[in-house]
Amino acid sequence: MDCAHESGPILSALSGLPGVGRAVPSYSDSTLTVEFDPHAVSPERIAQAISGAGFKVRIDDRGAEALTWWERHGRLATTSVSGVALGTGLLLRFMGVRPPVAKLFLLAATVSGGWYVARRAWQALRHGQLEMNTLMGIAAVGAIFIGEWAEAGSAMFLFSLAQLLEARSMDRARNAIRRLLDLSPKEATVRKEDGDIRLPVDRIAVGDVVVLRPGERVPVDGIVLEGTSSVNQAPITGESLPVAKTRGSRVLAGSLNGRGVLEFRTEKPASDSSLARIIHLVENAQAQRARSQTFIDGFARYYTPAMIVFALGLVLVPPFLFGQVFSTWLYRGLVVLVIACPCALVISTPVSIVCGLTRAAREGILFKGGVYLEELGKIRTFFFDKTGTLTKGKPEVVHVESFCDLPEEELLRLAASLESRSEHPLAGAILDAAGRNGATDELPAPTFVQAVPGMGIRGKVNGEAYTLGNAAFFDNGSGLSGPQREVVGEWERKGATVVLIGIGKTPLGMVVLRDSVREEANAGLSELRLLGAKELTMLTGDNPETGKAIASQLSLDTVHAGLLPEDKVALVREAVEKGRKVAMVGDGINDAPSLASATVGVVMGAAGTGVALEAGDVALMGDDLRKLPFAVRLGRRMLRIIRFNVAFSLATKAVFLVLATMGMVTLWMGVAADMGSSLLVIGNSMRLLRGPRGWKRGRKP
Repeated sequence: MDCAHESGPILSALSGLPGVGRAVPSYSDSTLTVEFDPHAVSPERIAQAISGAGFKVRIDDRGAEALTWWERHGRLATTSVSGVALGTGLLLRFMGVRPPVAKLFLLAATVSGGWYVARRAWQALRHGQLEMNTLMGIAAVGAIFIGEWAEAGSAMFLFSLAQLLEARSMDRARNAIRRLLDLSPKEATVRKEDGDIRLPVDRIAVGDVVVLRPGERVPVDGIVLEGTSSVNQAPITGESLPVAKTRGSRVLAGSLNGRGVLEFRTEKPASDSSLARIIHLVENAQAQRARSQTFIDGFARYYTPAMIVFALGLVLVPPFLFGQVFSTWLYRGLVVLVIACPCALVISTPVSIVCGLTRAAREGILFKGGVYLEELGKIRTFFFDKTGTLTKGKPEVVHVESFCDLPEEELLRLAASLESRSEHPLAGAILDAAGRNGATDELPAPTFVQAVPGMGIRGKVNGEAYTLGNAAFFDNGSGLSGPQREVVGEWERKGATVVLIGIGKTPLGMVVLRDSVREEANAGLSELRLLGAKELTMLTGDNPETGKAIASQLSLDTVHAGLLPEDKVALVREAVEKGRKVAMVGDGINDAPSLASATVGVVMGAAGTGVALEAGDVALMGDDLRKLPFAVRLGRRMLRIIRFNVAFSLATKAVFLVLATMGMVTLWMGVAADMGSSLLVIGNSMRLLRGPRGWKRGRKP
């Protein structure tokens, strides 16, 4: 099952079964996901209905080793028999040896070449479907009816050969996806009390200690306990260089260990690892229908019946209205039927999308569907969250200053107490700084803690009510004295974030934090501008001075600072409502609403975080912002290939339809043109899997 025309009879067969709900075909891996009521229908009954539509079916993907010899090699065998019989028949006819014997060989070529065609054509007719195999079957029978035995045999052989080559070509695209599955080892070494043992990966439990030897692949996600090594994470994050791993580092399933030995504690089961989620997202993405694919499939539904009506008119009108020779126009009508097969047209989009999604996954970029790859290629407006996207998202405390008699250590201790229940990145930085200074020893537990989004936290520590947050939280800064406002402003102009702590609206002191800009952020933004981005905007909840300081280090057009989460959503929606296609880029943790409001939501640094993977439409598994322009290039290149494929398919059919009407095309030439265009479409789409040299960066694809 490679295209919508082939899935039509299957979906028609399933529609008549009780208890069958949604059925979603995936042409990338020839699978069909069926939602059904197990009380009303069994999987075996569903499989029987699919078999009745002329297709082989396996439940739960039993694997290639469960296939029979005929299932693996049947089409090759029938094509070979057809080719030998055709060659023999044509040779006998050329030599003038016993015409009946030559016809017998040509008939054998037709039957063997059309072995799979006949079954699928019959099942399609039973379900009221007119698809490729039906048209080819009618053409072959018609050719024999008017005595064109060689034409029938040639057409069936060429069609069978083209189907075989097409299946092999599609398998190459599918194998690119299956290689993701090969990244997961079948077994791993687990350390138990009585020694190291080898266990199947699916039996490794959370908390188990895994011993990873040199050259082995990481079986599950985990945290390193002992050892030092470099790990190649390219299959997961797309990083080109190995990453050093030491105690406390996270390792991701599917990564390849270097020369060191690592011991790590399992964080998640194999079924929920980073690699498992990647495979799940890629498979789901391929089942989603892009807009161009929906349009082409809809067009094909009208195109095929229209071509059949045209062929009938060609057969009937000239002989009956103008006295032309019936057999001549019948032959031309049969050629039109062959050319009318829409295979090249309907596979022009899905095979391109499959190759595009697979190439993106290789680079550590995941799309939830082909539609988002299409849309990303059209986007010229980009909004960026600051923390964790343009900056490293790992702020550090660089200064603590008291405005009262409290020592700075006590201020930091109070701030750490209030932040101890927060998951904000600034909270982690304050707790780390307090820990280094020994201020977290016997840290008092806060009570009545209330988080105010975009502002800060209120809570009680040792019975006293405290306020922790930005200047706006302290009565829009009016609670600060002139000198205090000056010192706060000086730090903010340097690009730092100032967190005030006080009682009510009166500040007692401040904690100053700084987050550095990502080294590759400027390169990524510059590449987007080279690609024609019209607007690069930073959205931040930080104060305007800090926002301007960060923006001055980057190639940005606009900065919106001091924003609450709802303000970010409003800005994104405003741009979308103006008719612009907008990409929102964030870390997927606290900007999910704005990601959802954009045309395409892009999540940065999603490796190892299931929440981040689900937050956006596109996930950049690493922290390299240069992956974004690569994804934009990939989307644009895929769109160009799809447009070329569609235009080429339609142009080829138009030319050969005109020639067929004029009697200048034979049946076998029509088959060669139709199936040849299908193979060229597949080959053109597969260019996405490799890409030209220098395509990744610095050159328009």
